[in-house]
Amino acid sequence: MKLGIVGLPNVGKSTLFNAITKAGADCANYPFCTIEPNVGIVRVPDKRVDRLAEIYHPKNAIHTTIEFVDIAGLVKGASRGEGLGNKFLSNIREVDAIVHVVRAFDDSSIVHVDGQVDPKRDIETINLELVFADLETVEKRMEKTRKMMKSGDRKYQAELALQEKIKSHLEKGMPVRSMSFDEDEAAYVRQLFLLTSKPVLYCANVDEEALSDIDSNLYVRTVRAMAEAENSESVVICARIEEEIAQLDDDERKLFLRELGLEESGLDKLVRASYKLLGLISFLTIGDDEVRAWTIVKGTKAPQAAGKVHSDFEKGFIRAEVVAFDDLMRCGSYAAAREQGLVRSEGRDYVMKDGDVALFRFNV
Repeated sequence: MKLGIVGLPNVGKSTLFNAITKAGADCANYPFCTIEPNVGIVRVPDKRVDRLAEIYHPKNAIHTTIEFVDIAGLVKGASRGEGLGNKFLSNIREVDAIVHVVRAFDDSSIVHVDGQVDPKRDIETINLELVFADLETVEKRMEKTRKMMKSGDRKYQAELALQEKIKSHLEKGMPVRSMSFDEDEAAYVRQLFLLTSKPVLYCANVDEEALSDIDSNLYVRTVRAMAEAENSESVVICARIEEEIAQLDDDERKLFLRELGLEESGLDKLVRASYKLLGLISFLTIGDDEVRAWTIVKGTKAPQAAGKVHSDFEKGFIRAEVVAFDDLMRCGSYAAAREQGLVRSEGRDYVMKDGDVALFRFNV
């Protein structure tokens, strides 16, 4: 999973990136501190992997990972080259989802590019720039399609009709993700790599004081309302606190979170919300060499899940022996779970569930 972190300058993008990746990206109180996009690979926190590793003592315990890309601050006019321009918009085209960081705190010592904090305006500024960038992409594709129509191939007529439909939607200031497509149309739209077709996770960055009463924070309520209006996800984090947490070991981190009255870190929130946004789940495999978590799309069937482990597993799939993680923990071992009839033999039509511990049988 690859997530692009976007937002206006000085909203806390790089601070958040530093905190969740510990990558040490430049961070300073002036616009465009980020010149080239920073990239960090983050291990996805999963207590199930840790628990299985304690039981089976494998050589390796492997978590799934997320790649975060910190994009330079966008400003009004970015799609036309303002600020650092649309050079950085191209970096977003490669991500699976966008994490839109929105400033939700007042601090006179930190410059706001528009003079004052206004989450609604800030969100609309970024969203409109992404719309403009997509409009340019679609218009260029339309020019190409019109030329191809001279060949007489009717498929180009259908493509042009779809492009015109998308263009009309964008001209209303609406993101492509709010449109409905049939299966063939959706496949074509994916090939366009449109920015506004990507799901968005809005991240309200608050100060430490706001953490004690998040629900009463007007800025947070604004961000949540805008996210709900477009069926997106939202989380609330304090990037500065996350930066402090990142410097602590596991025991210190738990104590620090407890003292702040927090149940989980910002990274945990981001991961959970991102998985929900993209419709992802994880299954697990166990063995002497490794215990490992694998990320799949919700609704994936057993043979395709097996293919994530190795392509031969999918080609020669026979069956999957599956036990729910919670059942395995209650029994204490795979053998005990089998004795109690909790290890199921599932065939090609079985749809994997989050937390399934699977052993795939295959023959190639």
